[in-house]
Amino acid sequence: MTTTPETEAHGPVDFVLLEFPMAGLNGRASEELIKLVEQGVIRLFDLLVVMKGEDGTVEVLELTDPGGPAEAFSYFDGAQSGLLGDEEIAEAADAILPGSLAALIVYENIWAAPFVAAVRDGGGELVASTRIPAPDVMAALEALDAQPPVA
Repeated sequence: MTTTPETEAHGPVDFVLLEFPMAGLNGRASEELIKLVEQGVIRLFDLLVVMKGEDGTVEVLELTDPGGPAEAFSYFDGAQSGLLGDEEIAEAADAILPGSLAALIVYENIWAAPFVAAVRDGGGELVASTRIPAPDVMAALEALDAQPPVA
């Protein structure tokens, strides 16, 4: 299917704030994010890394600082669409604990674009949407597994 600007479909766009303790940064999250981008699952619009010191000071980190705490995200240097600004940085800083590092990420779920196009082609439209946090899903599945089988 070819698309024109009028019919081009996009997947849902999400914003996530991920908090990491400064001790124990291992780079695995950035490795998995790289895989998602390279496999075409998501399109990354923005990635900022913010550090909140023990004294509460906040700093936006350079992704390309060799040996710096955000170095694992250097692959994404330049991922700035303008969707994240000072307000989002301030809100992120308020949400994280002192002594933490946070990644603010805005991405499009491009895997969903063909489905979105099919819905639109059928005259459908999104009426409601919500995200169920992964810990809630895991807890519900564990509760189901703990139930005795129905006779």
